[in-house]
Amino acid sequence: MSTEPFAPPAESQMIGVDVGGTFTDIVKIEDGKILVSKVPTDASSSDTSVLQGVAEVGADDAGVFNLASTAGLNAVITRDTPKVAFLTTTGHRDMLDRGRLGRPWSALTDPHWRREFGDTGRPLVERYLRRGINERITGAGQVLLPLDESQARSELDVLRRCGVEAVAICLLNSYVDPTHEQRLQELVAEVLGDIPCSISSEVSPLTKEYQRAMTTLVDVVMKAKYSDYTDRLSTGLEKLGFDGVFNYSDCAARLLPADYAMERPYRLVVGGPAAGTAASAHFGAQIGDSQLLCADVGGTSCDISLVRDGEPWLNSTFELEHDLHVNALSTDVVTLGAGGGSIVWVNPTGEIRVGPESAGAHPGPACYGQQGDRPTITDAAVLIGILDPDSFLGGKFPLRADLAEKAFDDLQSPLPLSQRIDYAWRMGINNVAEGMVNICVRHGLDIREFSLMAFGAAGGMMLPSLLQVLPIRRVIVPPHPGLFSALGLLSTDQVYSDHRTSYRLLDDQAAEPLDLLFSSMEDGLRAQLGRGAEGATVHRSFDGRLFGQSFETPFVPVPNAPIDADALAKMIEDFHRVYGERNGNTFPYIPVQGVTYRVEMHVPTDKVTHPPLPTSDLDPTPDAATNLRHLDTEPGPAAVYYRTSLHAGQRIVGPAIVREELSTTFAPTGTEVKVGEYGELIISTSGDQS
Repeated sequence: MSTEPFAPPAESQMIGVDVGGTFTDIVKIEDGKILVSKVPTDASSSDTSVLQGVAEVGADDAGVFNLASTAGLNAVITRDTPKVAFLTTTGHRDMLDRGRLGRPWSALTDPHWRREFGDTGRPLVERYLRRGINERITGAGQVLLPLDESQARSELDVLRRCGVEAVAICLLNSYVDPTHEQRLQELVAEVLGDIPCSISSEVSPLTKEYQRAMTTLVDVVMKAKYSDYTDRLSTGLEKLGFDGVFNYSDCAARLLPADYAMERPYRLVVGGPAAGTAASAHFGAQIGDSQLLCADVGGTSCDISLVRDGEPWLNSTFELEHDLHVNALSTDVVTLGAGGGSIVWVNPTGEIRVGPESAGAHPGPACYGQQGDRPTITDAAVLIGILDPDSFLGGKFPLRADLAEKAFDDLQSPLPLSQRIDYAWRMGINNVAEGMVNICVRHGLDIREFSLMAFGAAGGMMLPSLLQVLPIRRVIVPPHPGLFSALGLLSTDQVYSDHRTSYRLLDDQAAEPLDLLFSSMEDGLRAQLGRGAEGATVHRSFDGRLFGQSFETPFVPVPNAPIDADALAKMIEDFHRVYGERNGNTFPYIPVQGVTYRVEMHVPTDKVTHPPLPTSDLDPTPDAATNLRHLDTEPGPAAVYYRTSLHAGQRIVGPAIVREELSTTFAPTGTEVKVGEYGELIISTSGDQS
């Protein structure tokens, strides 16, 4: 199996796999055709689900295997982690408990609230495994207190007796001078042997100790989890005949060869949600729509993100839990507990509520017949008539409407059955609508300017109903919506990156040191890529702030040229432009301070393309009909169409249902569906197909 950073030949076959909380999605591009598979995710060993799905589509002729995995994310969230130790400068071991001392808005008045990862909650590192090391380097890089190797060995001996399995090291100001961390890493190997060990000066050589510490801690957890996981996958793929390039997807859905990814695996922690955004941007470019709200509705959650001017909205850091920060370039994704498996429940006052708890894949919704007895959105869709129990997952997984009805009957509510189902369905839709509004308001965007890319197994089923409650421009259900995130893994490039922190006012004195900084990062990446650097494109950027601010504005472009006075002037101009786009105001008279500087090298890869459909001027004839039940706003019959029989240019008037093997699209009353050039379903309010 190869991990060389070169694009495969154009005729090679490609496989993309997205491991979700409920299902694992597999897509294969073979001779211009898209083959798909969907299997339940084995939460205890998701690599077995991956290999099962890959075996169904075949791997022996594939040249590329791209994977977005949740193995590390689930380990952090569930605390299924190895016994990890944390080493830091003496007096600072409790930074992991303190965090940034902020509370979520929902807990501002709750005297009982505690951090999930604190000692009173579910710590990632128990306090007795957090040890202080006698040393100190100043912010200017001067050695104030040399590393006390004798004391360090003594602390490591304690950890040896405790049986630690991995070590994270974050010393104060090590991003300026990594010498003490590097020596401490050598001592860890001497005393504790060959165990995973991450140092912050290599993982995240950036300012702000707490975020750097948490990133390093997540990195070493991911090393411990992904090392065996990658080996098992590699062995399993080889047994299936695969000998191509194995890539992981990072938090911005960019591809990293497996060996390179394992050097800094913290970058992989949330690759799946970002893949859907990458797929949306790629497909949006194909259909000429660059302003997109992206919503991936699966069984467990709804992931909402943005594509603006054709590019995903990125952040330089994100939270796995409240205040649990990771310094990784990532797509800005808001996750809601609003999926097809979201559980319908009744609060103490008798009101119907939906989510955030999910039935998951096991036991799943009541209609799955797997001993689940709590109603979900999927159960409501079965009883309404949107889902056909006999054709779910292509007929491989028949549903039980009787069990769905019993689950709603068993709710402790005074409401009649139809109202329970109607309220549950509308509540699920409104939960997503609230998330859409919040993300647009947070970014200062006008929701009326955006199309909604609806994907995920439940995206087409739920999201077109948002047209009844939100002024979005239109809803687009792309081809293969149930596997769209997996397609996103075949819509992006390999990317190698580096970053450094250096506080500098962008004045005449900054030109030479910044030019040396960017040149050194680029030279290092070129050496790493070898021959692969010949076809790579270089992208420079920096995170800056107005002098005196405590937060940075990320991803300001930097010219790919020697840094001189003209380049600095352009950097300052672009900073104020990006600052205004992100914050709604500008302050051009305040000096700009650069903080973090980034270089990326993009190695182009083959990407999926969707073939155009045959066209037709005749509206399609319904393949079947169904009666919509329980919804106050949707009484009576609805036409049913099979997506495989539709042609580009055809129109359908709602209420209507479009079925396909792995997904269902529901267009409610007052909407109209137009079939696009590549088979996309463009849904808008009747008479508006802008």
